[in-house]
Amino acid sequence: MFFKKCLSLILVLPLTSCLLIKQTENQPSKPKNIILFIGDGMGPAYMKAYRLFKDDPQTAKVENTLFDEMFVGILRTDLIGDYGSVTESAASATAMATGVKTYEGAISVDLNHKPLLTVLEDAKHKGLSTGLIATSSISHATPAAFASHQNNRGNEKAIVNQYIGNRFNDLPYVDILLGGGRNHFVREDRNIIKEFEALGYHMVDDRKTLEANHATRMLGLFSDDGMAKMIDREPSSPSLAQMTKAAIKQLSKNEKGFFLMVEASQIDWAGHDQDIVGVISEMQDLEAAVLVAKAFADAPHNVQNTQILITADHSTGGLSIGSEVNGTKYYQWKADVIQKIQNTPEKIIKQALVSKDLIGEFSKATGFNLTTNERAHIESLNFKHYAKNDHNLSEQDYLKVEKIYDELCSIISDRSYTGWTTHGHTGEDVHLFAYGPASIQLQGNWENTRIGQVIFEWLKR
Repeated sequence: MFFKKCLSLILVLPLTSCLLIKQTENQPSKPKNIILFIGDGMGPAYMKAYRLFKDDPQTAKVENTLFDEMFVGILRTDLIGDYGSVTESAASATAMATGVKTYEGAISVDLNHKPLLTVLEDAKHKGLSTGLIATSSISHATPAAFASHQNNRGNEKAIVNQYIGNRFNDLPYVDILLGGGRNHFVREDRNIIKEFEALGYHMVDDRKTLEANHATRMLGLFSDDGMAKMIDREPSSPSLAQMTKAAIKQLSKNEKGFFLMVEASQIDWAGHDQDIVGVISEMQDLEAAVLVAKAFADAPHNVQNTQILITADHSTGGLSIGSEVNGTKYYQWKADVIQKIQNTPEKIIKQALVSKDLIGEFSKATGFNLTTNERAHIESLNFKHYAKNDHNLSEQDYLKVEKIYDELCSIISDRSYTGWTTHGHTGEDVHLFAYGPASIQLQGNWENTRIGQVIFEWLKR
């Protein structure tokens, strides 16, 4: 009987799996807890690359990822009234946080710079607990759009001021803030960490203090700016999964429920850099965090009241699976090349600035037996000059080190037949994934404003 129900629904809704339908049958349509994951820059090609990276070559079929099992639809990311336009994180996050399209660079304000109510603020008005997590600075565009209102995403100082200054019932709107960006909180004009602590927030700054925290209001800042990518991260620094677990542990103490936004920020940063190692590393970080949320949602007391959403704000870099290298077309992506690499080129360069041996560090981290041409090309970059002066590099020298980073990324892309078209954003639709009692409401092809609009509906208690 269940199979027949699934079959009839699949004929009408081809995007839906039996697993998803089973989750939503006879369950409430307004979840108590809402967890929104945003993989910044994570376009459709990223999902394919991650599936191939995770595949077990010993099996006949390519296994599904956790994301594949939750797929429900597509989001359109165009800017307001400008179809075919390419969005950026602030406008897209605003669309998801408020259900309203706006202009490029806006942080939850409309076309006339009027503040827009966000789902996080509405959740707080309804008595829910709230949280924001990011691997960028926590005041970066995506998290900022859920708890602040600025005409320009670059106003991170003002964004942090609003985190502490915008209040409901005499307390900030966000109960738990976890990510990077310490430099935006401790400044010459004020120490906002101490201001949060004065309001009863527990400050944590590494994995150990995060996991030991018992406070329901918490500020965690784990780096001066963005955190290191997962593959490069020190053991003392928490993963996205560990931050998610710690946040859920405290937020779920509220009987009325919670809203939590978790951003895998640096999928986008790696895409801008055309760094496929960084891309895959950050997607691993995201999948592990989603697994934490799913385990919470699957607990007997949560199975009917926790909704997980996963999507992207846009795609980045024009990633392609297979490319033409030195005139040779290779229509197959070599995931095994990426699987053996131990660090991103960014970390390799940092290590080489200490050892003064770029070729040695690159070979050790990648496992590549460099060709004569590759070795000669790296040597031509004159890295030893910059390594000698690494504590006193001019701005021009830093740009040249950035070029070295680009070249190392390029070698890895060529070896794996990874293609790129741009260092910027691209305008394709992005995937939408869902798990929980209201997932059926997300099936289809939507504007990205659908995220905010449906969460507002769920918050009507």
